[in-house]
Amino acid sequence: MSQTDRVLQEYTYVRNYALDHTMLALKISQVGNSLGVVLPKDLLARLKVGKGDVLFLTEAPDGWRVTPYDPAIEQQLAAGREFMHEFRDTFHQLAK
Repeated sequence: MSQTDRVLQEYTYVRNYALDHTMLALKISQVGNSLGVVLPKDLLARLKVGKGDVLFLTEAPDGWRVTPYDPAIEQQLAAGREFMHEFRDTFHQLAK
């Protein structure tokens, strides 16, 4: 592969990565004695959240993520799935 081909391939990767990831700039505003961030309506729609819902901020290898899903529940679901898998024969017999 030539140097030109490698540069073109790298450029295409970076360009596609940028196109696949949306970036929003959020302004920090004063809210009473605290600071807050206003989330645009389209972001709220994509997250499927509204007034009164809870969002979770989790640290990730590439920065921070905002999600409506509680990471603790995900861990509990994973433990439950593992339990169900481990005793699948027993559950199969009980289901008869």
